[in-house]
Amino acid sequence: MTMKEKIITIIQEMATEYGWTIISDYTDDTVLLESGLDSLGFAILVARLEEELQYDPFSMMDEPVYPKTLREFVAIYERYAS
Repeated sequence: MTMKEKIITIIQEMATEYGWTIISDYTDDTVLLESGLDSLGFAILVARLEEELQYDPFSMMDEPVYPKTLREFVAIYERYAS
């Protein structure tokens, strides 16, 4: 499973668990805050990914970045993967 697939799967699982309405078709250009994820959802997603992947790239960054698109989000996780 690619990093992108893993992230989308976790988003879908969270939507089911929390009863969120999210878009059904994620692409690289999907704007995260227009996908059904709000800032709380984003924070929960990062926490879930940290549990799953055993790292949090946002705590490893020198300069904090808030990714706008799914492509940017995936790239951050791929860049900091061990």
